[in-house]
Amino acid sequence: MSGLLPSAHALITGGGRGIGCAIAAELTQAGATVTVLGRNRSVLHEAVDTGAAQFMAVADVTDQAGLTAAIAEAAARQPIDILIANAGVAESAPFAKSDAALFQRMMDVNFMGVVHAVQAVLPAMRERGRGRIIAIASTAGLKGYPYVSAYVAAKHAVVGLVRSLALELATTGVTVNAVCPGFTDTDLIAGSIDTIMKKTGRSREQALAELARHNPQGRLVTPAEVADAVLWLCGAGASAITGQAIAVAGGEI
Repeated sequence: MSGLLPSAHALITGGGRGIGCAIAAELTQAGATVTVLGRNRSVLHEAVDTGAAQFMAVADVTDQAGLTAAIAEAAARQPIDILIANAGVAESAPFAKSDAALFQRMMDVNFMGVVHAVQAVLPAMRERGRGRIIAIASTAGLKGYPYVSAYVAAKHAVVGLVRSLALELATTGVTVNAVCPGFTDTDLIAGSIDTIMKKTGRSREQALAELARHNPQGRLVTPAEVADAVLWLCGAGASAITGQAIAVAGGEI
């Protein structure tokens, strides 16, 4: 892989499991140095111990000061060339039962977590004249889904940020894109399946089918498929790709 890889330093928020860990492993295999960042120290240790990443940093993306300090420490080891803003969380509730606190939680993690991370890495990227910023959004940033209005609103905000920031940075050598997975086989979806089972009395198989039906291919996306799209965006061949929201969703979008 040419371009920023294999000499790049990539930092991945929410990098200890699921899509984040799959991206870490893919970038590591391509020769990048990878730092995974998250709240759960043991999960991050496991990512490093299994070889998915080389370094770890403990921080909560909703804590701007703590996140900025953790990113600065990682950058002191090696300047950060690639930011994967992946940390996210989803809560479901009918809109009528979605209070201000729910909307705030979804915005704090899914949107402001991206803003905080980008603000921490961008000045140095601009100074060096190169960089890749990739937000892991969702098909929920491109369409609506019932019962997750707060999550959908936050992911739409991420896509809007990406499109605006890409225009601001178009001449700087820094590209900004979003990868928008459909329902993906992760712990987050496992939690959604449990919720469907609890609220509807459906079996696990029926709950899984309810989510998979959104994908015209009739299945969940795999974390590795999302990671492959990210890897491409990090390469030299994607230097003209910026401001995009790329769906990895089996044709759903």
